[in-house]
Amino acid sequence: MSTPRTARAIVLGTSDTSLPAKGTLKWDPAEVTEVPVPELKEGEVLVKISAAGFNHRDVFIRQGLYPGIKAGAIMGSDGAGTVVASSESSDRLIGKRVFLTPSRGWDADPRGPERVFGIVGGTRFPELGTFAEYVAVERGQVLETPGHLTDVQAAAWPLAAVTAWRAVFVKAAVRPGQNVLITGIGGGVAIQALQFAVAAGANVWVTSGSAEKLERARSLGARGGVNYKDADWPQELGKLLPKEAPLLDVVIDSAGGEITAQVNKILRAGAVISVYGMTAAPKITFTMREVLKNIELKGSTMGSLQDLKDATAFMEKHKLVPVVHDTVLQGLESAEDGFELMKAGGQFGKIVIDLQKGVGAAAGGQKGKL
Repeated sequence: MSTPRTARAIVLGTSDTSLPAKGTLKWDPAEVTEVPVPELKEGEVLVKISAAGFNHRDVFIRQGLYPGIKAGAIMGSDGAGTVVASSESSDRLIGKRVFLTPSRGWDADPRGPERVFGIVGGTRFPELGTFAEYVAVERGQVLETPGHLTDVQAAAWPLAAVTAWRAVFVKAAVRPGQNVLITGIGGGVAIQALQFAVAAGANVWVTSGSAEKLERARSLGARGGVNYKDADWPQELGKLLPKEAPLLDVVIDSAGGEITAQVNKILRAGAVISVYGMTAAPKITFTMREVLKNIELKGSTMGSLQDLKDATAFMEKHKLVPVVHDTVLQGLESAEDGFELMKAGGQFGKIVIDLQKGVGAAAGGQKGKL
């Protein structure tokens, strides 16, 4: 099929150098802009993006709170669509549904990246983003979308899946029958961690500040949950654990702060705390009490290409379906709604834009602020 010379993308605008009002964070512009459709280099394919997913880093970038930000870069780390062209005319991927890998520089080493590491979208490296109608990408950086997923569901998968996979299986080595706590259920990574652990045969409990999110987690297989806004939530969680195995083997945490002190009394000796984020505080207290109990505290960030391949094979085997937020955004022009949802933090599942909807021209035909 022929491809257009230009297409639309959400481009990060020039940073406002003035200081924001006291008590507020800066908010750099993002615009729906007409950009050239990239010419393919050797070893690349062209993907027509059908759906793209949001991540917290998208908000951090617009707030100026992320390393390597580049004005003029296309935003977005998660995307799915169809290969419409290749540098190899006989490429079997042409016409195939695929999703894009969300990072570069980390192939397979379980310890960490082998080269300079970067996450796709909004930064100097890598130089691409998924909030675009067409993306040129290295052939080895797309994976075929499993047949049981829609493109919207596939766009909710890559970044959350690779992060959750590493935290749950590479770092915490979750096994059948273990008692697992996942904190802060509602975001894409926590929900994916829940799906992974349940599919692996673990007994999973969750925390949230929302009774509705706790109930929805139960519908995904959680044994129960507690509200972290209650000061005595660790004691309440302890009451929920089975009498024959009343302690936690693993904690998958995104809060940081005092998590070790909060759960210490309900951790078994040698338990693993796998931390992939620190939303409560940018540090974790770890005392001699945890040392004497042989508690293992493990940091976990993103994951390798091999981790993503392993996660996708597991997803396909167990027919897991990534959870998408109730409202799927329609068209690139609706992206600002996605940014606002991410800032508010009220979502359950991944926020996704369906690029097949709302495909009319941007305001003025060339550029339109969100």
